[in-house]
Amino acid sequence: MTTARMSERMNSRPTRIGGVVDRIIGSLGLTERYHGWLMVSRWTDIVGEYYARKSRAFRFDDGKLYVAVEDPVWRQMMAMDTEKILKIIHDYPHGRVVKSLHLVHGEKGTRTDAK
Repeated sequence: MTTARMSERMNSRPTRIGGVVDRIIGSLGLTERYHGWLMVSRWTDIVGEYYARKSRAFRFDDGKLYVAVEDPVWRQMMAMDTEKILKIIHDYPHGRVVKSLHLVHGEKGTRTDAK
């Protein structure tokens, strides 16, 4: 690298890492999946401790956020609040990538740490 180019790079402004990550993810064609997985990771913030004790977001695929629920009663309760939960998700930056919730009963929803 020439001295002039090195000097130019040293005097340039730093790039925010968030912008770099977003560009890399975009260039790989993974933007929608990345934003969906952010919603998976934010599940407790989205639904609060009350629902998070009995449910867990575990997958995002093709606009669907998959949520495992501990038992059929909780699944029914969450089904009644689906529109409210989606509204909260859509209020998050990039949350509109989630088009629907898919509630499932099963092992992925079993929580041994919350009683």
